[in-house]
Parts: sequence; structure tokens; C-alpha cells
Amino acid sequence: MDQRDEQEFAEYFAARREAVRRTAFLLCGDWHRADDLAQTAFVALHRRWRKVRDKQALDAYVRRTLVRAVIDESRRPWRRERFVDEVPETPSHDGEIADAVATREALVAGLKRVPPRQRAVLVLRFLEGLDVSAAAEALGCSEGTVKSQTSRGLEALREALGDTIDDLRPAS
Repeated sequence: MDQRDEQEFAEYFAARREAVRRTAFLLCGDWHRADDLAQTAFVALHRRWRKVRDKQALDAYVRRTLVRAVIDESRRPWRRERFVDEVPETPSHDGEIADAVATREALVAGLKRVPPRQRAVLVLRFLEGLDVSAAAEALGCSEGTVKSQTSRGLEALREALGDTIDDLRPAS
């Protein structure tokens, strides 16, 4: 790449680094893995930077690369998480912790228990704010798949959360 391309990439990276890292965390639930996954997405973008015609679509490209990296990583045998009934060291929670922090922790813990593809759809739809068609484009699937994965993912999240967050219960 020439100097101008390197400068453009550096500016894009500086502007979007934290947002991509946050999205990666929401997809995988671990800040260390989120850093690795965000780096993977930016390395892939850097390799193809000169071939990108539409600079307005960079966010979509990085998001799609990130989601694919998360799904690929979850398929690796050594990355399969095993859930246990008792956590070795449970953090103690005082009454001083704000409800927002407790809700966020419960949501992240619930998202960890949702299958990777459904988790990706939930994060893209509800936390990244993408509509069905944009999420389908980011995931490389049909809108119907996004809708069904959203439904199944919300149900899995509701089961994982139990009564922790009442707002996610369907109105009946």
C-alpha cells in the first residue's frame, strides 16, 4: 500500500477500533477474545484495503468479517466452552453496584449461553441496531434465516436469563 492508503486505513482504524472491539465482546463474551477477533477483522480489512471500492461500506465489511471470525472460532474444538453448575470463584455483589451494571452482566452471561449464530443475530439486530435486511447482508444469509434465528435466539436468551430480566419476557 502507498502512504495515502496507509494513512486512510490508520484513520479508519483509530475511529472504529473501540466500536468493533465492543461488538466483538458482545458476540463472544470475553474481552481478550474480543481483542483477538477485532484484530482479525482489521487485518483482513488491511489486506483488502486497496481493493475496497466503496469506502462507505467499510463498517459492513468489518462487521461481516468479525461475525464470521466469531463463528469460525466457536467451531474450533479447543474453544468449545463447557458450562458447569458452580463457578470456581463467584464475585460478591454489594448493594452499591448499579442496576444497569447488574443488568448488563446478566445480559452478557445470558448471551454466552446462546448458540453462536443466534448470538450473532441478536447482537447485530438489537445491540448494533441493524434491521433484518442489514443483518442478513452482514451474515450472508436470507432475511428469513435472520428472522428465525432472532426468534430462536430470543427464546434461548429468555431461558438462559430465567427471571433475571423481566423485560425480555413475551407479553402474553
